[in-house]
Amino acid sequence: MRLILLFLASSLIAAACARDGAGEGAPRTSDQEAREETATAPRDVWVDESVKDFTRKDGFLTLFADEKGAKVFAVFPPADEDGVTLRAIHAAGLTSGLGSNPVGLDRGLFDSGSLIAFRRVGDKIIAEQENWTYRATSDNPLEQKAVRESFARSFLWAGEVSATGPGGESLVDISSFITRDSLGVIAALKDHPKGGSFSVAEDRTFPDAANALAFPNNVEFDAYLTLVSDAPGDEVRATAADGRAVTMVLHHSLVRLPDDGYTPRPFDVRSGAIDIPYYDFSAPLAEPIQKAFARRFRLEKEDPSAAKSPAKDPIVFYVDAGAPPEIRDALIEGASWWAEAYEAAGFENAFRVEPLPEGAHPRDIRYNIISWTHRQTRGWSYGGGVSDPRTGEMIKGSVILGSQRVRQDRMIFEGLAGAQNSGKGGPDDPVTIALARIRQLSAHEVGHALGFAHNFAASTNDRASVMDYPAPLVTVGDDGSLDFSEAYDTGIGEWDKFAATWLYAQFAPGTDEAAALNKIIADGYGSGLRFVADSEGRSIATGNPYGSVWDNGGDPVQALRDTMDVRAIALSSFGENTITPGTPMAKLREVIVPIYLYHRYQVEAAAKLVGGYDFAYKTKGDALSNGSVVSNEKQRDALAALVDTLDPSALVIPTSVLDQMTAPMGAFNGNNGGEVFESDAHPMFDLASAADAAASITINALLNPARAARLEEQHRRNASALSFGDVLNAIDTKVFAAAGANEQMLADVIQDRFVSSLISLSLDEAAAPSVRAQAEAKLRAIGNRLEPSLFSGANAREHNAWLRERIEAHLNRPAAAVSVSMPATEIPPGSPIGGAGGASMMETCWHCEGMND
Repeated sequence: MRLILLFLASSLIAAACARDGAGEGAPRTSDQEAREETATAPRDVWVDESVKDFTRKDGFLTLFADEKGAKVFAVFPPADEDGVTLRAIHAAGLTSGLGSNPVGLDRGLFDSGSLIAFRRVGDKIIAEQENWTYRATSDNPLEQKAVRESFARSFLWAGEVSATGPGGESLVDISSFITRDSLGVIAALKDHPKGGSFSVAEDRTFPDAANALAFPNNVEFDAYLTLVSDAPGDEVRATAADGRAVTMVLHHSLVRLPDDGYTPRPFDVRSGAIDIPYYDFSAPLAEPIQKAFARRFRLEKEDPSAAKSPAKDPIVFYVDAGAPPEIRDALIEGASWWAEAYEAAGFENAFRVEPLPEGAHPRDIRYNIISWTHRQTRGWSYGGGVSDPRTGEMIKGSVILGSQRVRQDRMIFEGLAGAQNSGKGGPDDPVTIALARIRQLSAHEVGHALGFAHNFAASTNDRASVMDYPAPLVTVGDDGSLDFSEAYDTGIGEWDKFAATWLYAQFAPGTDEAAALNKIIADGYGSGLRFVADSEGRSIATGNPYGSVWDNGGDPVQALRDTMDVRAIALSSFGENTITPGTPMAKLREVIVPIYLYHRYQVEAAAKLVGGYDFAYKTKGDALSNGSVVSNEKQRDALAALVDTLDPSALVIPTSVLDQMTAPMGAFNGNNGGEVFESDAHPMFDLASAADAAASITINALLNPARAARLEEQHRRNASALSFGDVLNAIDTKVFAAAGANEQMLADVIQDRFVSSLISLSLDEAAAPSVRAQAEAKLRAIGNRLEPSLFSGANAREHNAWLRERIEAHLNRPAAAVSVSMPATEIPPGSPIGGAGGASMMETCWHCEGMND
């Protein structure tokens, strides 16, 4: 192939690229900058004749875009002695997605980035992903080599070299690198039960050559990825134009490696930061090989010696231009709260949030983006981004906020306050309250992108952090009406200031940094701040009394009683006033779910006191206290409040309300994404099913096997402590108490659920043997007292006989018998607060490189 040398200037493109910002030093928009560099940038680049007529784009790599043939070529530098032509951070994302929250392939999704070495091997360029999970940090090259050779590397892609330049440059068609399924889209669809098995349609998968963009420190690519299937799953059929052929737009970024000016910060388990873990095989024998860096942006003071100084290069986040104006303004306002945290850390003008400039590509690696993403159903929001796997330095912040969430929040507040005030701007305006929630959510997800983990203790700590999951704080006023004036907090919290100070503080030269960081920890915890991470805050099985999601208040028991009061008032006024004029009355079946189950998360919070164990993430030598069992008094108070939620009187809905909840058009079979209660009584609203769901929440929390095991352990240590038997007796006494005539049917439902849960627990091989034995003993006691009585009514005799037969069938089962337990009732989903519309891509959430809301 004939070579042509083009010498259009004497110098290469400048290597420096302005970081995100506005005004002086701000990046130009993607289209504008690419055009300017293509037209005016100095060049000294070899070009092969085969690509000379393509659109040339000079930058970190010189690109040649064949827009007619839908191909992209790149010129790689000469190989070094190891054959490496280029090392770069590669990140992949989605410019356009599927639109299904359960599957999780969302517009704006990004992976966390990897370090790729492009290596010349014969007539090929190989893309090798380097393995930075395992390393040797010593200066001994042989030690480093031994670690590299001990763990498998990954050759991700190979491309033929089209031509070799006079200096050893390589011209390569990188189209297949751009179109490869680097995000694992096919696997994500296959792994989801409603996704399906897909393959790539090669004839409909190609680069978007016009969107190949080159900048001094990064190159950006879009590609159309079309997947085909003869049997697409329900989620794909519901969201794609034609589920048999699904086209999404992949995005790839190749980024120049950051310079050596960044200093990694070792991770501290007490800090509330997000960790980047690795194994250091050069660590001395007296030290662990498992280590971690804290993930954060590079932020430096103009004057490092000053207690407060302007930042050299502020962190800037840009809000998606696709967000409606009122949403965009709320997102900007909420995310901007973090400026106060950086002020506390000693930085001035270190953080700001702005609208995305017109013409900028939102997936351009240089822009930290808050994406407003649409899905068929509401669901999780995410915060994370791309980081340098060697150091944890953040390169791009990426936040995804689902647009349906704010509508769900508005619906919940219409259910609580009524729809008559929507849009009027008062404290009880559901739109106003929903926008307040969006501000907090924006701050929360941007916090993850900045490097902060969840703190699920903040709600019990005077709302100390936006990194908790906040329940709306609705109270009962003196006049008996609901007060929404403090539904959501505003501004950053004290924990957030502490966490930002620990993660970002820059100390004066000569400071003992380790000692300074420990002092920040000691001062923060000494002021009364608490921290509970995901592992101990999210699951109902956990026992930290301060770690729960969607809860309120320093006293979880009083908060549960207050929540039940709010729920009762909301249900007493529930009806057509909770929907807007012209809305089908059947919509009430959706609105009733988060109102009827309004107490669900406070139940879980209070349950964590039962068998609760208080502890902190302590390190040797610090002043944090050791673990301790929650006091007997608090546990018994919590148990009393919890069993009160099983009283049938708390689960009744007046007939006048039930009759307003008419059936929707078409068959009502409950197959609606989990948005309504199941019903066996179509077309009537099935109160029994709703009561079963509510009762299941409390019973499941109290009979959780891990909680039961903790109760047994604390009773072993202290014979006067609450035991699992005490819990069983308390539930038994409540659910088998006499009920009013209008409540007996609900009492029967709760009894059925309690017996069924005991059967399931007694058969649960994951439960402790003593727990299973006590569950079975309680069943035997219940069965023995359910003897038919001549003084009982016919319905009571029939129900008792039916329960007794089920219990006896279980107790007399053969060794390998099938369970006679009732199937678990389908409880409409509640996370994120109010519902997820189905299973979610939970904490792939950038879990653990980033976080979800």
